[in-house]
Amino acid sequence: MKATQAFSNPKLGRKLLLAIREEAQKPRDYFLMEFCGGHTHALCRYGLPQLLPPNVHMVHGPGCPVCVLPIGRIDLALALLASQRVVLCSFGDMSRVPGSRGQSLLSARAQGADVRLVLGPSQALKLAEAMPEREVVFFAVGFETTTPPTALTLREAQRKGLQNFSVLCNHVQTPPAMRAVLKAFQALPGHAASKRVDAMLAPGHVAVVTGSTPFEAVCREFGLPVCVAGFEVVDLLEAIWRLLCQLNRREARLENAYKRAVTREGNRVARQHMQEVFEVSPCFEWRGLGRLPESALRINEGYKAWDAEARWPIPYTPVADHPGCCCAQVLLGQKKPPECGLFAKACTPDAPMGACMVSPEGACSAYHTYGS
Repeated sequence: MKATQAFSNPKLGRKLLLAIREEAQKPRDYFLMEFCGGHTHALCRYGLPQLLPPNVHMVHGPGCPVCVLPIGRIDLALALLASQRVVLCSFGDMSRVPGSRGQSLLSARAQGADVRLVLGPSQALKLAEAMPEREVVFFAVGFETTTPPTALTLREAQRKGLQNFSVLCNHVQTPPAMRAVLKAFQALPGHAASKRVDAMLAPGHVAVVTGSTPFEAVCREFGLPVCVAGFEVVDLLEAIWRLLCQLNRREARLENAYKRAVTREGNRVARQHMQEVFEVSPCFEWRGLGRLPESALRINEGYKAWDAEARWPIPYTPVADHPGCCCAQVLLGQKKPPECGLFAKACTPDAPMGACMVSPEGACSAYHTYGS
């Protein structure tokens, strides 16, 4: 608690709010996107959108790894369970996202499938060691934050020669998704003036691994300010203030408001492990964003023996979202969760119809938990 207490200090928060109000006195609107779902939940939990000046608008982005995984990838995991009778290990939130027929990994477990909820890939590896007669598959999901543990686990599986362990890899990368979201806003018709992004908060936990450098290219390409932010009240308010200052001065550069955890180069050791095990996938489908080139990672040739998709070549089939579900627009920041007709009615945390209501980082979950 002591490590973050200073960054939840009410006096500092009030000072930053006053500074934000001073910067926001110009006769214009400011649209700031927090790319990360962790930021969305922190903003809602602390009630910051209501404390900001009325002309400062927070736009929620797609930075939730569970939310951006398309239905077809869930169907792939369900197909593995049905056809190969594997032991499938999954994070808890991922197990509740419905596939194309409304079935989730959790409901498949209720019908007899062997689905185990784990805290990470190393736990799945230990299960494979304890059950040499069974095929154990880890359903890997996440941005750059959760990729290094998967890489380390695959290296350990190779070192131990565990032939009954494999990974269904769904690790995606942040910068390509940022570009896709900003291009989607640029493609909106001219009359949709309120649907825009003027600046962006970059995810602090991703930058711990990647460093802040990858986000510099986004500043240059789109000519907008980007600020790496932490997750406490002071972190978020400082990042918002820095972005407003840049916009008022017509600047477009990268700033780091999370220096206690993020450097320019990031975690070199973690990136080395990732580079040893993974390679960039030519194309990967995202929920809401479609097929994005070079936006995800796949297991490289040296570790192909532990790639579940290579071991069992089950074809991937793209699947459209539920016609009434606005997950895609929510992920793109083009709709707020309450604008979805299913929100808090047919779609609730107890009976989710979309991934944004399932994940603890999803925007719909944040609005349902903390209010709008």
